[in-house]
Amino acid sequence: MSETGETASMPSTISEPRNEEMTTPSHANPTDIQPGPPKRGLPSAVWLVLAVVVIVLLVVIAYGVLSRAAAERELAKQTKIAAIPTVEVIHPSGSTLSAEISLPGSTQAFTDTPIYARTSGYLKKWYFDIGAHVRKGQLMAQIETPETDQQLQVAQADLKSSQANLNLANTTAVRYQNLLKSNSVSRQETDQAVSDAEAKQAAVDASEASVRRLQQLVSFENVYAPFDGIVTARRIDIGSLIAAGANTTPQELFHMAAIGGIRVFVSVPEAYSAGIHDGAEATLTLDEYPKEKFVGKIARNSNAIDSATRTLNVEVDVDNPKGLLLPGAYVFVHFKIPDHGSTLTLPSNTLLFRSEGLRVGVVRDGRAVLVPVTIAHDAGETVEIGSGLTAADQVIVDPSDSLASGQQVHVAEPHKTAGAQ
Repeated sequence: MSETGETASMPSTISEPRNEEMTTPSHANPTDIQPGPPKRGLPSAVWLVLAVVVIVLLVVIAYGVLSRAAAERELAKQTKIAAIPTVEVIHPSGSTLSAEISLPGSTQAFTDTPIYARTSGYLKKWYFDIGAHVRKGQLMAQIETPETDQQLQVAQADLKSSQANLNLANTTAVRYQNLLKSNSVSRQETDQAVSDAEAKQAAVDASEASVRRLQQLVSFENVYAPFDGIVTARRIDIGSLIAAGANTTPQELFHMAAIGGIRVFVSVPEAYSAGIHDGAEATLTLDEYPKEKFVGKIARNSNAIDSATRTLNVEVDVDNPKGLLLPGAYVFVHFKIPDHGSTLTLPSNTLLFRSEGLRVGVVRDGRAVLVPVTIAHDAGETVEIGSGLTAADQVIVDPSDSLASGQQVHVAEPHKTAGAQ
């Protein structure tokens, strides 16, 4: 029974705490209820700091975008300004034309020729080397031509045979003509005899021509000087094979030049062509003879302006008895020209050489204008302008090759162009 009573009392003991936990008396005070765990979140100060950071970042980004746009606009502006070239200008200065012009020229021998062989063979001997002075008709070399000698002997023998046949034919023709008078032979036989004699005469003429031709070839075994001069080159030596003829390449034996007289060819600019007259005097100067002047005369000119160089080709002949002037030397030829008054002078670094002609760049109303000009006198570093400019023009110094007419330009400050002037 006791066990049954303990068993019956256990549910009531267990159920009491459950009722206390699960139920709340109706008369309990709400303030007596225990608070739950606190809710999670960022403090308001942190949110304030984040807001400030975001605002600062937005300001920095906006400033960067605006400054970048401003920099791009400034770069475009500077690029546009830099695209306009800055040029230095000078004004042409006045000067008086010189009564003399000096132009470069090249000397040539009055007579200059190579010497070839007219017959084939082997060089037996030569007698003059380079620098030797020879007289007209002097023996310069000998050539051995054994084949030509044999051909001459054969031709001479053929000539003798032809002459013997001709003599017989002539005798026969005379006999037939005498017999024809007495009707001892027929007219046909007589005509045949006369024709045979004429044919034999033609054979003799051909043989004589062959002999003369071979004799000429044999005579060419000896090479003679064609004029008085000096030997400037010797291109053969003893034993050299020399080939001559229409089907062979000619081989030069010697080169000779007559330097007793010298020719000088000068290209005279078109601006001075009117002052060049045949027979006028011209003076030559050389660097190797600084204190000497060689006087010559204008022998002839081409009477035509070269369209490519706009120059007149002039030949000046100079006597050279002492042989001081050598062929191929570089000389300066001085011409006397009439006085043309005053003109304008520019540095040579202001000129532009274009396909349409000589030009200079002039600044007008902030733009470059290519003005055609003519040169009256070329003095090297400076040139005298004959036409195309005035003293008030602003001429561009060292113009670019790409400079075009109408192109906008900036003129440099005056203190920068003082050195150029």
